[in-house]
Amino acid sequence: MSLDRREFLERSAAGLLLPFAGSLAAAEQPATKDPKPTAPTKPAPAKADPYADAIFVAGEPPLPAKDSFTLAILPDTQNYSEKYPEIFVAQTEWIVANRDKRNIAAVLQLGDITNHNTEPEWKNAVAALSKLDGIVPTFLTLGNHDYSDKGVCKDRTTLFNKYFDIAKVRKTPNFGGVYDKEPEQLENAYYTFEAGGQKFLVLCLEFGPRADVIRWANSILTKHPEHATILNTHAYMYYDETRYDWAKYASKQTWNPHSYAVAKATNDDVTDGEQLWQKLVRDNPKVFLTLNGHVLNDGLGRLSSENSHQAVKRSASWTTRRHASSKTTARKTNSNCLGVKRDVRNQSQARIPDRCRFRWLRF
Repeated sequence: MSLDRREFLERSAAGLLLPFAGSLAAAEQPATKDPKPTAPTKPAPAKADPYADAIFVAGEPPLPAKDSFTLAILPDTQNYSEKYPEIFVAQTEWIVANRDKRNIAAVLQLGDITNHNTEPEWKNAVAALSKLDGIVPTFLTLGNHDYSDKGVCKDRTTLFNKYFDIAKVRKTPNFGGVYDKEPEQLENAYYTFEAGGQKFLVLCLEFGPRADVIRWANSILTKHPEHATILNTHAYMYYDETRYDWAKYASKQTWNPHSYAVAKATNDDVTDGEQLWQKLVRDNPKVFLTLNGHVLNDGLGRLSSENSHQAVKRSASWTTRRHASSKTTARKTNSNCLGVKRDVRNQSQARIPDRCRFRWLRF
């Protein structure tokens, strides 16, 4: 019988664990003079390794090809803001140091900038992200951990606007505008940049966007038909490469925006991935890519979808299992993309990693 690589690794792992588990069970049994025979217990199935069929390549990724450029992606920096600010700084300093060599056109942060929406965490985030000021255009969005006291997302209060001043952002050349009902807030904003001879628009939307925010977002896309658009929002695609869909899966998909207290507090005025697809992405021909963080497990997903006009929409999800990481995405005219994951080691001493792990996305 032939096994593919994933099946081989899963079965090998299960076999290796059986003798160890059996020895533990025997050691824990109390001694008796006449032990009764018991039926053998069925071992629990081994948990599948999400990286079992991945290929990890040592060293840095190849440089972008001619006429290509790179997008640097910073997903879920929450743990860095809370516990490892020097690693957060190291990431943004790496982006600055590699801007020219890798032709980094922009940086997109995918939400959960902080872990508990506290003053010290926001100060750490500002210290790291300010390294990019005036060097690489940087576009931020908010995740559930950026809202409410302690980051529990029971409402839409946040310290974000205190530490990222809209007056300063308005002066940057890439700033486009913000949600028209909240003109002094940055949670919902759009930005533009040019790279590879193309015009791009980045639409940054709040966690579980409200219905009227979707109305505003559609109006922005209508006004910019010449821009290829990237949707940057915290919760769009689940780790299994399906969109978040409360109507279909409910709590079977963990961390859906509809499951948070903010939904209950606002009469469910939140939007998940499937709703964003139906109401914003599907029928807007210029939206070619969505990016999100939020979910765990293997931390990388990809989904290609077509609308009724057979226009292909690409989606990518990036997070990590324990500590967030930086990644870069290289875009060519033929849409090859590269995902890069900083492999952080020995974080109890907050050491900066000496190596990276790289994962390829081909769009």
